[in-house]
Amino acid sequence: MLNDTDRIFTNLYGQHDWGVEGAIERGIWDDTKSLLAMGREDIVEEIKASGLRGRGGAGFPAGIKWSFMPKESDGRPAYLVVNADESEPGSCKDREIMRNDPHRLLEGCLVAGFAMGAQACYIYIRGEYYLESQRLEAAVEQAYAKGFLGKNACGSGYDYDLYIHRGAGAYICGEETALLESLEGKKGQPRLKPPFPAAVGLYGCPTTVTNVETIAVSPTILRRGSEWFAGFGRQNNAGTKIYSISGHVNKPCNVEESMSIPLKELIEKHAGGVRGGWDNLLAVIPGGSSVPMLPKSICDTVLMDFDALREVKSGLGTAAVIVMDKSTDIVEAIARLSHFYMHESCGQCTPCREGTGWMWRVMTRMVKGEADVDEIDTLLDVTYQVEGHTICALGDAAAWPIQGLIRHFRPELERRILEYKTSKQAAAE
Repeated sequence: MLNDTDRIFTNLYGQHDWGVEGAIERGIWDDTKSLLAMGREDIVEEIKASGLRGRGGAGFPAGIKWSFMPKESDGRPAYLVVNADESEPGSCKDREIMRNDPHRLLEGCLVAGFAMGAQACYIYIRGEYYLESQRLEAAVEQAYAKGFLGKNACGSGYDYDLYIHRGAGAYICGEETALLESLEGKKGQPRLKPPFPAAVGLYGCPTTVTNVETIAVSPTILRRGSEWFAGFGRQNNAGTKIYSISGHVNKPCNVEESMSIPLKELIEKHAGGVRGGWDNLLAVIPGGSSVPMLPKSICDTVLMDFDALREVKSGLGTAAVIVMDKSTDIVEAIARLSHFYMHESCGQCTPCREGTGWMWRVMTRMVKGEADVDEIDTLLDVTYQVEGHTICALGDAAAWPIQGLIRHFRPELERRILEYKTSKQAAAE
C-alpha cells in the first residue's frame, strides 16, 4: 500500500486550498526555474528513465513521445496540447486533478512544454466539466499574476503562454487528432496518420498531445528523481496511478496507488470491497468501458498494470475500475455500452459507422434471447472486422466489450437464446 509521503496528488480530495497559495504550500511552483535549468534533453532523459507511460489509455512511454518533437525549429511554432476531454465511461481521475490541484497540472504544462520546445500550451477540457474549467481559468490567471506563466516564466528567460479551450461534448474528441481538428474549429473527426502530430499537428505545426495525469506528475518526478518513481510497480509499469473505482462497491472512490497493485487488494482496501462480499463478484471492467471485462476467476489474482492486463486479454486503459456483482444483467450492460459507441461514432470510417449500429441491434436481441446460437459467432466475427480497420481506436473500443462478453459469458448468451425458444414453443403449443 502506498505511503502518504509518496503520493503525488496531495489534494486529490479537495481538503486543502486549490488556489496558488495552497499550491505553493504543497511544494508546487517551488523553484521551478531550477527544473527548467536542467535543459530540454536532460528533462526528457529523466522522464524516460522514470518509466512513465501515458496515463490516458494507450500507455506509450512518455519520454519517448516527448522526444519526437523537433530539436531545432524550422520557423514554425511548436505546441503542447493537454487532452482533458475525459469522456470514457467510468473514468473521473483528471476531473479531480483539475478541480482540486490545478496548479500541479499547470506547472507540469510549463515543464513539459519547455522540454518539447513548445511556445504555448492548450488544455482541451471536456465541455461538461464546467466547475473544472472555471478552476483552471482562475488558476491560469493566478499563475500569470505570480509570473509563473507568460513572459520570462518563473524567471527562466523562457516565454510560455497557456490557454483553456472547452469542448462541446463529443467522446470522439478524446482521440488526439480529432481533438486537434476540434481545437482548430473544425468537425471533430480523426485524421489519417502519418503525418503524426509531432511533425504536423495543431495548425500544421509540431505538436504533442498528452493526458492530464501524465503531465501533472512530471515536475514531481524531476524533483524526486526518476529512480524514486521507477521504484513503484513492476518493470515497464512504473510509478503511481490514480484509479477510479465505481459500480457495486461499498465505497466508490478515486485513489492514488502504486502500479501493479492486485485488483482484489485495490477494491477491498480502498473501495470497501464488493457489495455483498468478494464471492458476490460477477465481473470487472478494469480500465474504462472500452476494455474487455474480466470474470471473477481472473480478478482473484490479476495485477493492475499495462502488461498484466494485456496478458489476460484486457487493458489498463484509464484505470477506471467498473465493478459488477451478481445482480448485474451482464448482457444488458454490454448492450448499453454498444449503444454508447454507436452514438459516439463520428461516422468517418465505414466499419465503425455501419458496424457499431449493427452490433448494438444484435446485442439488443441478445438481451432478450431473440437470436440463434450461431449468431453469437457471427457477432464475434463482425467485431473482428471492425477492430483494427478504422482510422482511430473507437472501432476497437466498440468491439472489445462484446469480445469480452462472448469470451467469458458465452453460456449466459446461449441460455437466454434457449429459454426464449422454449418459451416461444410453449406459447405456440
